[in-house]
Amino acid sequence: MSSLTLFGLCAAGLIGIGLYGALVDPQPLRKILALNLFGAGTFLMFGVVSRRGADAGLGGDPVPQAMVITGIVVAFAATALAVALLLRIFQATGDTVLEPTGTGEE
Repeated sequence: MSSLTLFGLCAAGLIGIGLYGALVDPQPLRKILALNLFGAGTFLMFGVVSRRGADAGLGGDPVPQAMVITGIVVAFAATALAVALLLRIFQATGDTVLEPTGTGEE
């Protein structure tokens, strides 16, 4: 098993765990962490695809590397915003889980 295959499998695992956690877990902080795992798996997959192209003799393409660096910065900013909003919700309500206010059948 080559290192690229191992990294590809790790990336697929991170994407799967992140997607599962984002869809199943009702707590917002765990959803934020699951989405970060999903993003890390996606960034790793970009790196694997970029490296496989370079190994095939196509030359090093800087576009996937630039996309990963930009994605890391955007993911960090989005995570900081989400955690700040979650803290504000906790300060206002005393709970981090938002309950539905009504069914809309009135």
